[in-house]
Amino acid sequence: MKAKQSILVTDDDLSHRTMLRTLLSGWGYAITEADDGGSAVEATRRQPFDLILMDIRMIKVSGLAALSEIKAFNPSIPIVIMTAYASVETAVEALKKGAYDYLTKPLDFDELRLTLERAMDNSRLKEENRRLKESLGERFDRRNLIGRSIAMKRLLDTAAQVAPSEATVLITGESGTGKEMIAGLIHYNSLRKDRPFIKFNCAAITETLLESELFGHEKGAFTGASRRKEGKFRQADGGSLFLDEVSEMSLGMQVKILRVLQERELTRVGGEEVLQVDVRLIAATN
Repeated sequence: MKAKQSILVTDDDLSHRTMLRTLLSGWGYAITEADDGGSAVEATRRQPFDLILMDIRMIKVSGLAALSEIKAFNPSIPIVIMTAYASVETAVEALKKGAYDYLTKPLDFDELRLTLERAMDNSRLKEENRRLKESLGERFDRRNLIGRSIAMKRLLDTAAQVAPSEATVLITGESGTGKEMIAGLIHYNSLRKDRPFIKFNCAAITETLLESELFGHEKGAFTGASRRKEGKFRQADGGSLFLDEVSEMSLGMQVKILRVLQERELTRVGGEEVLQVDVRLIAATN
């Protein structure tokens, strides 16, 4: 049986807290209660919760004070703030301190339910993304790569040396020799490891569409361009772009890519706006 998602309801108004317990339990959540911010902090230290639903104004310890303290030791937990005293300033302060969202009393139950679902879905996706990055980091950890030959050891040494730099890298080798693996090793051992690692095979698309795939295009730029599209360079912004079979490009396209690397800017096909990009290029060819 799937475990119920747990919510810590924090409110010094007993009747409101009881109402929320009844409502949320009926929606299938496991509910724990706290009557002030201090109790919420203690409860969060004792056990994990999927979400905290907390009033912002409480007599002993306020929701804002508890929010700051909880986020200091558990930054990933989603916290939804409630208040009967709505103000833009208070909402902004709560969001700055790390609240996921802000609801006003009397609560709209449909809005409450949707907010809780979104908050926990968002938290789950972040956790899955974190685990995926850890998994990728382990996969591309040199200690997990086995190479017995002198040539492979030299290659791994070179990749480890170049990874922390911002240098553009060209990997050469026959098909099936692990060029993409080396590109991943370089990216996931660089300062850009928490940013995107976008892979693209230049031989998998016609020359006429290659510029659009790499730089993006504006709506109406050509027949079939029904909406604006971001290219691989923009998708990889802040991270690394791995271009496999780069030698399949025309010289003209290679010159355009060189210009992007030198000037750190590009223009979408059919557009005029100059867009800034920060991308490390890792290329490969056989």
